[in-house]
Amino acid sequence: MTGMFNKPSNYPSRLLEEAVDAINSLPGIGKRTALRLALHLLRQPAENVHHFTEAIDSLRDNVRYCSICRMISDGDICPVCADPHRDHRTVCVVENVRDVMSIENTGQYRGVYHVLGGIISPINGIGPSDLTINELVSRISDLCEEGGAVNGVPGKEGNPGGVEVILALSGDVEGETTSFYIYRQLARFNISVSSLARGLGFGDDLEYADELTLGRSIVNRQPFRP
Repeated sequence: MTGMFNKPSNYPSRLLEEAVDAINSLPGIGKRTALRLALHLLRQPAENVHHFTEAIDSLRDNVRYCSICRMISDGDICPVCADPHRDHRTVCVVENVRDVMSIENTGQYRGVYHVLGGIISPINGIGPSDLTINELVSRISDLCEEGGAVNGVPGKEGNPGGVEVILALSGDVEGETTSFYIYRQLARFNISVSSLARGLGFGDDLEYADELTLGRSIVNRQPFRP
């Protein structure tokens, strides 16, 4: 039996149809869920809905990306990069903003981040130039040129600048390919390059790892071996 709302042309209101289509454009939201959410919003006080839409508009129009690490920020520099108590010699390279949030939730990491904005994926047309790899290389070069101490903290034996890059990318083929590419780009610097301990299974995304496992993977990180 065909329901009334299975066909867009059968919506009782063009405005409702447009709202459902807009909500349906979000990832993971089907037509039925979109309809349920649209009707839920319709039942809310006008000020609640206006606040909701204004927050979305403000997010899209006003959010910025940190000029140092490319994390989402309200200002030019994000709170992590602006924090003098973080270890700015240790840079954790992640795929996206969600990964930063996952690692921060563990409470086990006190370094800073670098957000690539994706991973190398030829099948999806994403190459190194589409990511912030060049910015990462430039950032590490600047750290190395600073020499011995960073923020008053001395370097390490065999690594005068005490710089470490942690490759915290997914364990699937694309993530490993991206890690290897970055490793090759950083090979000319006298730094430590490490990766997460494999408490994470092959192919696991950081976003879905539990905090305990992810936290231990960071603490027990190991030298990157291509």
